Amino acid sequence: ESKEIIAGLLSGAVDIVIGTHRMLPADVGFKQLGLLVVDEEQRFGVKHKERLKRLGQLVNVLTMSATPIPRTLNMALGGLRDLSLIATPPARRVPIETTVSRFDEVVVRQAIENELKRGGQVFVVHNRVGSIGAFARLVKRLVPGARVVVGHGQMKGAAIERVMAGFAARQSDVLVCTAIIESGLDIPRANTMIVNRADMFGLGQLHQLRGRVGRGSERGFAYLMVPRSSAISGQAAERLEALRRFSALGSGYDLANRDLDIRGGGNLLGSDQSGSIAAVGFQLYSELLARAVEQAAEGTSNEGIDPEVHLSASALLPDDYIEQPIVRLQYYQRLAHCRDDEELRQVFQEVEDLFGAAPIEARALFEEMLLRNRLRSLGAVELRGSIIDSTLRLSIAFSHPAPRTSILDHNGLLRLVAGKSDIYKIYDSGKLGILVDLNDGEQPPDDIFRRARVEVERLPTYGPSNR
Repeated sequence: ESKEIIAGLLSGAVDIVIGTHRMLPADVGFKQLGLLVVDEEQRFGVKHKERLKRLGQLVNVLTMSATPIPRTLNMALGGLRDLSLIATPPARRVPIETTVSRFDEVVVRQAIENELKRGGQVFVVHNRVGSIGAFARLVKRLVPGARVVVGHGQMKGAAIERVMAGFAARQSDVLVCTAIIESGLDIPRANTMIVNRADMFGLGQLHQLRGRVGRGSERGFAYLMVPRSSAISGQAAERLEALRRFSALGSGYDLANRDLDIRGGGNLLGSDQSGSIAAVGFQLYSELLARAVEQAAEGTSNEGIDPEVHLSASALLPDDYIEQPIVRLQYYQRLAHCRDDEELRQVFQEVEDLFGAAPIEARALFEEMLLRNRLRSLGAVELRGSIIDSTLRLSIAFSHPAPRTSILDHNGLLRLVAGKSDIYKIYDSGKLGILVDLNDGEQPPDDIFRRARVEVERLPTYGPSNR
């Protein structure tokens, strides 16, 4: 059957195929692949993803995960991938109550008995096949009336199938198992989970395990237990604290972000899917990555300066205008990477199309970005402004030496200052001062940025022919 399906993919007789990792080997080919959907992306290693890259160079690729690994999330935040969040939980679903504690037989017994009293079932996760039988006997001793079964990946297929099917059919009360239940399992009656040696699991793995309970309208309970006698590592403590803190529905993104903070972003081109960029530091690495991505995407390298703008006015995308933080972050990044006015206008038009007429603060942000582009083209590194007695006082600092891309006409600027000394002044520090008369009364933020931009645009520049 497998051979027939693979042959159908190559000939085009099969339109849609749903498969496991079996779809990744080199002997699987496609006549004209158009869409690739990867579920549970965190379960794929680097070699698998390299194969996916080769499959998906000219196709649309959608990867899905409740807890993306740090490398994947870092690539999304760095602009190499688009990121979309589904944060709305299913109807009637309630948050899972998460408890982190030292291993205590009394707590284990009470947790199981409480679940059985309300007619539910229990997962007990013990991720060591060698001792899982002994642990199951401990559970049986603590709760003699419970029907306890064992399941793990080293059992024969027929045996594990009987155990899982029997548990789903309520023929047993407690399933003592390894992490094989991490994903793909949906048993609404199983609403309590006990995880032994929770310090040995990764943050994403614990979140996936916890998601196996609370699948219906009943509240789920997750008990993450660590050894009584031994100290746990600092990272393990941070992981468990993150699980306890982020227990709300739809918190997978927050947990993945915390995992990125704890473990680092990994190597973009190497095999490490987590870890710090120790040689250069994460901030510098991110800047270098963003520059390389921009160059690869546009075929150009913008080595120009990034001017700072300090005006006494608010320029931002308000929370009540774009409510989702990740969406606001994406638009901030897109606006910051726009290098010409037309591109800025297109992004701003998209924002208004999606979220309605922009408030004053958002219009001010748009004007600030236009101002930054103009300052960059002049070779300016900073603009500061303050309002005193209805006068906007601007101070502009230029780069020394001026970049090759600067279009500022210095001789023309000297003539301008000499001719209008009441408006323009060059200080000993080399900064240019400009006085702008404002209308009486309070000035809205977008007007302050617009007036500053208009004044900067009036500065003399080289034309195309005489530069």
